[in-house]
Amino acid sequence: MTTGPIMMLATAFRSFAHSVSLEGVAVRTATALVLLAAGLFLASIAASAQDNEGAAQAEQPRRFVIRFLTEGEFPPFNYYDDEGVLTGFNVDLARAICLEAGAACDIKVRPWEDLLTGLKRGDADAVIAAHRVTASSLAEVDFSDRYFHTPGRFAARKGEATGAVTPEALDGVTVGVAKGTAHEAFVKAFYRDSRITLFENPELAREALQQGKVQLVFDDAISLAFWLNGSLSRQCCEFRGEAFLEPRYFGDGLAVAVPRNDPQIKALINGALKRVRRSGRFLELVERYFPVRIY
Repeated sequence: MTTGPIMMLATAFRSFAHSVSLEGVAVRTATALVLLAAGLFLASIAASAQDNEGAAQAEQPRRFVIRFLTEGEFPPFNYYDDEGVLTGFNVDLARAICLEAGAACDIKVRPWEDLLTGLKRGDADAVIAAHRVTASSLAEVDFSDRYFHTPGRFAARKGEATGAVTPEALDGVTVGVAKGTAHEAFVKAFYRDSRITLFENPELAREALQQGKVQLVFDDAISLAFWLNGSLSRQCCEFRGEAFLEPRYFGDGLAVAVPRNDPQIKALINGALKRVRRSGRFLELVERYFPVRIY
């Protein structure tokens, strides 16, 4: 990047030297001096840019401890392992954020319904528990940049020719879905001509699919992926069609919840998240906790 400006200076000096009848060693010596001076000048510019970048980083907010709240019953995001140790994608991501921010991590577990309440009360600096960014949640708290998306997907029994999963193709097809969920709202909005069967929870819908009582289920792709590849499904079924990411139904991705009155912690977490991604650590965590493709 610096070769162009230096050579331009050298060429300009040669032209000047010839115009005043300088020749031979004098020209070569003077040219070398110009190159040296130009190099020193450009190096000083680069050093100044680095100093400015360092100063900008130094001006970023700093916390010695970041207090996170999460919950412990939503694998693979946050849960207790066989030895009773809190772990999961969100937990390790929180620790990576703290590491990049140069802060200690204090992660406490609360029931899901108490998380945002505790944040607003000042019990923590942030909540990392796979909260979806929705209009209703934005009315309560602010959020970091999105770090994950949770699509909806169809699943069918292996070997059954359901074909495409367009609304036209699923005309008259029986679709199981958990009632009271965003997935119910989605299929009722876009698959009105399907035979929609409601279940009390996703587990009952999946069981009905396994037993052939419905032809398809529509559910959260993450939990569905783990069921499809786990022992409970008995390898009965597989994904069909593409992933659906409509924010109106499935939220605008997952993010870290932060207080509305603390822009510093939001800036700190966003900066740390960017560095976690650049370092490759984020991809490592995704591959560790989500070995099954969900998109």
